[in-house]
Amino acid sequence: MAYVIPAPSLPALPVAGTDDLFPVRRVYCVGRNYAAHAREMGGDPTREPPFFFMKPADALQPVADGATVDHPYPAKTGNYHFEIEMVVALAKGGRDIPVEQALDHVFGYAVGLDMTRRDLQDEAKQLRRPWELGKAADRSGPVGPIHPVSSVGHLANGTISLAVDGAIKQRADLSDMIWSVAEQIAYLSTYFELAPGDVIFSGTPDGVGAVTQGQTMIGAVEGLGEIRLRVV
Repeated sequence: MAYVIPAPSLPALPVAGTDDLFPVRRVYCVGRNYAAHAREMGGDPTREPPFFFMKPADALQPVADGATVDHPYPAKTGNYHFEIEMVVALAKGGRDIPVEQALDHVFGYAVGLDMTRRDLQDEAKQLRRPWELGKAADRSGPVGPIHPVSSVGHLANGTISLAVDGAIKQRADLSDMIWSVAEQIAYLSTYFELAPGDVIFSGTPDGVGAVTQGQTMIGAVEGLGEIRLRVV
């Protein structure tokens, strides 16, 4: 008797104010998109072409509005870092999208964290190896509800911040991005055919640092609310 493997369902994120879910196809992440963070990571904050890496879609951890969820500390690391980011969810795709049309492809925005096994990422950098072990841990992409553009508009400025046990660790303004959301979408579409369900982590400010079990993180983006996670 032949064994048929069931088709896996797509990971999905909640849509704010509704019972709807946003199925996620791919997760793109832009690196060093705030000048101060580029410097703290040893990079050059000049406007060179952006670079991207990817997380598996099933590495996302949905965070319900108003909830404090348990976030598991992953294996094989002793230096687990937070990176607060605004997440962009696409409703339309395409290739070679003009920058002036790129925002027409956005469904909405959310608060997210690009959690990183920094020690494994640093080792990979030194050995010139891929970053997956550092960036793709299970549930390493907590994301709050997606706020549709029809409700919040397009966010080009506003405070983005991360607190650990009540102490602010990261704080900047979305306008500090080196590459805007529209530019990120346009640039990505020259390398990939983007599609509905793709999400983009749009970069983190400086101040990234480690968390330990028992600590609580609160990530916020002005206009999108906040997400709360307890490291367990």
